[in-house]
This record gives sequence, structure tokens and C-alpha cells, in this order.
Amino acid sequence: MPDRQLDLFAGSPVPATHHVTPPGGPPPLVPTELNDAALLAAIPASGVTDGRALAVEAGRRRLGIAVPVLEDYCRRFAGFGTQRALPEQIAALDALAAIGGSDAARAVERTIGRGWVQGPTLPHAVAAAVRLGSRLAADIVLPLLRHADPAIRADACKLARPGPGIAATLIDLLDDLHREVGVGAACALGRMGRTEALPLLKQVLRQAPSAPAIEALGPIADEECVVMLGRIASPDLRTAVRDALEAVEHPRAARVLQRLRAG
Repeated sequence: MPDRQLDLFAGSPVPATHHVTPPGGPPPLVPTELNDAALLAAIPASGVTDGRALAVEAGRRRLGIAVPVLEDYCRRFAGFGTQRALPEQIAALDALAAIGGSDAARAVERTIGRGWVQGPTLPHAVAAAVRLGSRLAADIVLPLLRHADPAIRADACKLARPGPGIAATLIDLLDDLHREVGVGAACALGRMGRTEALPLLKQVLRQAPSAPAIEALGPIADEECVVMLGRIASPDLRTAVRDALEAVEHPRAARVLQRLRAG
């Protein structure tokens, strides 16, 4: 009689692919049920899936004391995101952006500056830096301004401040093939008081005025800009127009501002 393998699942209602949690195993982690201290303690020891959920919960609570823990969680995955976006780092970065404040801003600065985020995860880090108003050093911003990804270039323009090579690179970006990058560069140059931004900013005012473009005009506006600002009647831009006119050092600006206030 030939040997036959006993089918242990024959006649059983439990399918062969069903896995039963062994008795006494750890209960599933539910981040919303943890208090703040337990939540913070769980992140460093967490697995991949649990870590993301815990980071999301820390961000939902806007837990300021979680900032160094989330920063270290990003560090744990440094060097692994060259080919694909890392959801673990993205969750931590989103949490830092949700928490807000200067500590979170500096944590994201360090995360970018030390090269912990790379490849497809980098746009998320730069976007978080923009949300937080992070102050990246010029030597960190310059490569971002020259990055192959237009989304990174556009966000890097929002982070740009005066520094070696910054203005020259922004001037080059005025002719970028991607409109949002060129406009971002013009806004950055305007904030720095560089008149090279005027032609493009005037074009934006004519075609699709925005609060960032209006704000950027304040330090460099000429008489034509003042007239154009006075004609923008959109209620959602009224405050930006008034703030820009207050910053304009041109005699006509005061008259236009007075008329807007009276209206």
C-alpha cells in the first residue's frame, strides 16, 4: 500500500490559509488607545506598520514632545529610500508638519540637511519644510533649486533666502520650463528686493494674481505695479494688496491705499 500524506485540513471548516493567533500572543496595537507616554515609548520599538500608525497618531494629537522621537524614526530609515518612497518617513514628516512649531521645523531641517531622506521621499520632506517655515542653509537649498524634480524646485524657491549663489540660481529659474517653478523663483527674488522678478510678477498680476506674488511685489514695485495692485478687487486678495502697498516706497501707493481703505 503506497504511503499517503495525511490531509490535516480534510473535513475541517477552517481553510488551510487561515492563521490563528497563538493564545497569549501580544494584542494588536491600537495607537488611539495609548496615552501620550505610551505612544512615545512605542515608536522606537515599533515595527514598520505599527510605526506608521503611531506617527500618524502623534501628528493627530499635535504632540510636541514627539518631535525628537519622530526625527529619530526618520533617521532609522536613512539610506533606504533611493528607489521608492518610504511610507514610514512620510508618516513621520507629515506628523512633524502637523505638530508645527520651531522644534518641528528644525527637525525637518536636520532631516533634509543630513541626507536622511532621498529619492521619491525627498519631495515630501521639502514640502514639510515649506509648511513649517524651515530655514534651510544656502548650501542645502541650492541643490534643491537645481533638482530634476520640478515640485522640489518649486518648493525650494519658497525656502530660498539670500545666500551665496541663491539669487543667480533663482534668476536662471525664471525661464524654467515649468510655470510654477518660474513663478516661485520670481516670488523669491521679489522678497529679496531683486527687480529681475518684475516682468514675470507683473505677468502673474495680469493673468492670475495670487497672494504670494502680490506679497513679493512689495519691496520692488514700480508705479505700474501700484496701478495694477489698485485694480485687483478680489475680496480674498484685498488684505495682501493692502499689505503690499504699505510696503511700497512710491508716492502713488499711499493714494491708492487710501482709496482702497475708503472703499
